[in-house]
Amino acid sequence: MSSYAQKKGFGATVWDYLTTVDHKKIAILYLMAGGFFFLVGGLEALIIRIQLAVPNNDFVSAGLYNEILTMHGTTMIFLAAMPLIFAFMNAVVPLQIGARDVAFPFLNSLGFWLFFAGGVFLNLSWFLGGAPDAGWTSYASLSLHSKGHGIDFYVLGLQISGAGTLIGGINFLVTIINMRAPGMTYMRMPLFTWTVFVTSALILFAFPALTVGLFLMLFDRMFGSNFFDVANGGNTIIWEHFFWIFGHPEVYILVLPAFGIFSEIIPHFSRKRLFGYSSMVFATVLIGFLGFMVWAHHMFTVGLGPIANAIFAVATMAIAVPTGIKIFNWLLTMWGGSISFTTPMLYAVAFIPTFVAGGVTGIMNAAATADYQFHDTYFVVAHFHYVIVGGVVFALLAGVHYYWPKMFGTMLNDFLGKIGFWLFFFGFHLTFFIQHFLGLMGMPRRIWKFLPGQGLETGNLISSIGAGFMGVAVLVIVYNVISTQVKGVKVSNDPWGDGRTIEWAIPSPPPFYNFKQTPLIRGLDAYWLEKMEGKKDLTPAEPIGDIHMPNNSILPVIISLGLFIAAFGAMYHPDGDKAWAIPVLIIGMLITLGGMFLRSVVDDHGYHVHKEDLMDDDKGGKA
Repeated sequence: MSSYAQKKGFGATVWDYLTTVDHKKIAILYLMAGGFFFLVGGLEALIIRIQLAVPNNDFVSAGLYNEILTMHGTTMIFLAAMPLIFAFMNAVVPLQIGARDVAFPFLNSLGFWLFFAGGVFLNLSWFLGGAPDAGWTSYASLSLHSKGHGIDFYVLGLQISGAGTLIGGINFLVTIINMRAPGMTYMRMPLFTWTVFVTSALILFAFPALTVGLFLMLFDRMFGSNFFDVANGGNTIIWEHFFWIFGHPEVYILVLPAFGIFSEIIPHFSRKRLFGYSSMVFATVLIGFLGFMVWAHHMFTVGLGPIANAIFAVATMAIAVPTGIKIFNWLLTMWGGSISFTTPMLYAVAFIPTFVAGGVTGIMNAAATADYQFHDTYFVVAHFHYVIVGGVVFALLAGVHYYWPKMFGTMLNDFLGKIGFWLFFFGFHLTFFIQHFLGLMGMPRRIWKFLPGQGLETGNLISSIGAGFMGVAVLVIVYNVISTQVKGVKVSNDPWGDGRTIEWAIPSPPPFYNFKQTPLIRGLDAYWLEKMEGKKDLTPAEPIGDIHMPNNSILPVIISLGLFIAAFGAMYHPDGDKAWAIPVLIIGMLITLGGMFLRSVVDDHGYHVHKEDLMDDDKGGKA
């Protein structure tokens, strides 16, 4: 029965990953795709910093610079940070709550392939006439007047990709509500699972606003409607509302799971329980709630008036309170702990002052009158990179090192990990700290070049050198990953030692059914409690019995492929000179609807792993 440990040929492995509905393999797919787009977005960032390294630079043209700037932001937010968050959600949450998979394994696979289809579609714009060029926020006043199909790639790509994210968020909500092991009450859930729970609720309520905004943009560009066209009675500011009603919760969709990752790492390597668990849960929920009440702080300068500005300024400042609770709880967890400075712990310790700096500049931006000066300057660029890179990317890199053994059964080299950390940490602060001052000196955002003699030369050069350090750091991390997998040295179920939550109680990587017996959760940090009583295994909640598992399916790939094809037909139809556009649209939709129809009418009851096979595994079948 130990087929999951047998070697497969390349073709069989590819087919396995194309058809898998196993949350652990889907986590690897998200990690690979998100990692690829992270490298693409990083390359775009390096081109931006090369262009701005010296005054009057002509490294890239103005038009290409706008495309690179737009695609850097869009790629990093939608195609790198989001899927990498979903990689850890898939890899960890079902294991932390004692489940054998997510609630809807088929939908989990569909969510990934929709995201991937949208991401590939968006990046094909580079080769098919030009990428979007209106900034990652794609404000309507710019995007409606953008020539070519760049903005259409943006609209359709994000629409397909966003559908996958929405499906994933709903799936994790249902999983966490319904599939927790016996004894796993809400107030015994690990903090990472709590942050994923709140994040999934944010996805459920925030993404529909983006979906509606993208549909209206689609109609304006392709069918001549006038939702955002001021000359014909539309309102361009409405796009900003739609975008930021999604866009500000999106910041917390990214940063809450980052908080969750650090809330696992800090207690683990401090050998202490997380300080103030209940207040951490309360702060997480409060951040999720307040996250929907602050979107117009992105719009202080559009003329909403002093009352609206005051309300959103107060709400923005209020959200600092639950974040502050978390900061102090992490510090007090480390206080008096027996800290071991592994690579994940270095990222966690570095995150705290970095994120506080990002938060402080956020409060500065929250003062509406001051924001009139900061708005659209490099001060804001510095602020949100301190939050997104200093918060989210630090967490993702920490999570990669921390959970790698659980996902792959091998351990990343800690020495190389630390080299990568110091290069990235040093390069990050070199790049973005100076940008606060460039902004205060009046350097605008999104500019292609600057003139000599404005006092901006030194700051921009320092910033570009820092970006180079970050690029080298990422190369070190990639080398670490490749060399570790080539060596293939296997590790135990609890390779870091001192694992507190139940994912560290099962083999690394876990068997495809996760738990031979559903565990009984006896308190917070359930695995730690068992170890304190001298036990090596979790207390089972059931005798060994047959396990029901879902079958693999190629249908998620087919459904996503259909939408990918249909998007080309939809995009080129308004040109009027492409007779193939409507047939392509119809063929693509027929492929998608055919896949959905097959899923509806073909009974798929899954299969059973028999208890005799599970007992054989116990006798050494895992080898």
